Amino acid sequence: MNPLVPVLALLQGPSPGWTAAPSAPTVGDTIWLTRLVPADPGWRVRPGRLDAARDLEPLGEAAVLRATGGWLVRYPVVVWTPGRHDVTLPPLWRLGPAGQADSISGGVASLQVRSVLPPADSARRPDPKPALDPLARSDESALPVVGAGAVAGLALASGMLLRRRRPRKVATAGPTAAEPETPDARWLAAGEPKAVAARAAARLRAAVARAVPEAHPALSTAECLAVVAARAPALPLRDLRDVLTALDQVDFATAHGADVGTLAQRARALAAKLAP
Repeated sequence: MNPLVPVLALLQGPSPGWTAAPSAPTVGDTIWLTRLVPADPGWRVRPGRLDAARDLEPLGEAAVLRATGGWLVRYPVVVWTPGRHDVTLPPLWRLGPAGQADSISGGVASLQVRSVLPPADSARRPDPKPALDPLARSDESALPVVGAGAVAGLALASGMLLRRRRPRKVATAGPTAAEPETPDARWLAAGEPKAVAARAAARLRAAVARAVPEAHPALSTAECLAVVAARAPALPLRDLRDVLTALDQVDFATAHGADVGTLAQRARALAAKLAP
């Protein structure tokens, strides 16, 4: 039966009470409980909320449709047990255009739900099958356990032998060619006079440390010059003082007026003179 037939009948004219569609539902079917609520023009209908019961469950909110002479209220429900069911519907409210309110008893809808299973005396219902014979017990053997133990032992021994192999000889890498030194002119053209001064000072201090081991690079410039004056007075102390002091000024001063290129050349010449 088409489930829209009761709805079309109610839309064509008034009919008291609740109707169910389909008329012969089975367990698990979607059932529409429908009722036409008479209302004057301008009035609206607000259905109450249907709560779930033991064997019945609503599938959503109630739908309200405009019909001839009133409003059509529809509840979608599902029933989980076969037999007759009397469903108590919630109250319905009619709301007037001027704020009036009128409640109507929801009433009771009767359903006859069929089972999806054939009856017990039906020829279509199969008889239960007898129980199967017990499985034959097989003889237990220790061979699988022994085989698994042997395989595990062989795998362990192989792993230990692989780990105890002699280390492979790694070829010694040849000497790495040093990159050519960047000329001072390139640093100065890039606006880095402090880098030129720092390199020249480090090279000169290294030469001084080779000539006078006590004047190591960890000392300050003043301490280094004092050690050189005490340990090696024959060295060009005045030139060392002038060049190292000027390089420190370039390295640490915000502004300087020294010619960094000339200072670097003098430092390089002094380092060559101090070389043993």
